[in-house]
Amino acid sequence: MKEKDMVNDVLSMTKASIGAYTNAIAATSNMELRTSLEQLRNEAEQFQYELGKIANQKGYYPSPEIANHQDRQQIKNKLTQGTMS
Repeated sequence: MKEKDMVNDVLSMTKASIGAYTNAIAATSNMELRTSLEQLRNEAEQFQYELGKIANQKGYYPSPEIANHQDRQQIKNKLTQGTMS
């Protein structure tokens, strides 16, 4: 297996973990558990961010273009109106 494939797999697994942590946080009323899950989610997000930067530097996937103000405003309007399609 190539390094690029391994990195993309780890990024995908980390993304899934972040989603699972988020769902678990929303479902718990135990503050100690919630705090622990939030910490785990935050660490996973930081890990994903750092690994993503490395993958980007190695050219494993391109950076998205930086959206200009008009593009951001159009997306914001669609999200506000609930018409993202």
